[in-house]
Amino acid sequence: MTDPAVFVSVADDHVATVEVRRPPNNFFSMDVIGGIAQALERLDDDDRCRAIVLCAQGKHFCAGADFGGDRSYTTEELYATAVRIFRCQTPVVAAIQGAAIGGGLGLALAADFRIASPEARFSANFARLGFHQGFGLSVTLPRLVGEQVAAELLYTGRRVDGVEGHALGLADRLVPLDRLQATAHAFALEIARSAPLAVRSIRATLRGDLAARVEAATAHELIEQTRLQATADFAEGTTAMAERRLPDFGGR
Repeated sequence: MTDPAVFVSVADDHVATVEVRRPPNNFFSMDVIGGIAQALERLDDDDRCRAIVLCAQGKHFCAGADFGGDRSYTTEELYATAVRIFRCQTPVVAAIQGAAIGGGLGLALAADFRIASPEARFSANFARLGFHQGFGLSVTLPRLVGEQVAAELLYTGRRVDGVEGHALGLADRLVPLDRLQATAHAFALEIARSAPLAVRSIRATLRGDLAARVEAATAHELIEQTRLQATADFAEGTTAMAERRLPDFGGR
């Protein structure tokens, strides 16, 4: 089962791999997010699969949206597809190398667990762009690291490396880069060795109404993002990012 942006394989040990193949940055596109959603949905119905490793080729896990690239999709379409990812039933272990930035962090937090290398970089950098957070981070980030840490990360937009990310709870394991894929697979294998019906039942109990909460959150996030996209601050934030300089926001 292959896709131009996403490759899927299932090993004999019941662990599937869903790999994004848009290196080096693996920016958002409907090919990427739609490919992931379709892969997870299909694997839910594949009796060979009991756990999934979500990973990416290249330097970065997902550097988020490419504001300078060609956008052939709407944010509304993107978020509707993101909700499909949260509705899937099979446990997912994400392997995080390099950047998980903006919406890329949102994608990482859609997984049940994250294995990261020290070189990983996590950032909800929306405020530095003059923007509101998206991809359900309004729900998933405080759920993972607590309200206070989530507020700090969202207000400042600062980057944290894999070591600090592990300490904050953004990563469940921290391993050297050359052991990242093997560790993520081994972690998923531990899940796959448990009774699959029991694991799905336990997961559904623990996640509860998470998908519905993400759906409601993305609807609100979209409204705020649309409003702020029309501001001078957003124009300055995206320009400053492209020019690799500090933004000079005017509050307009």
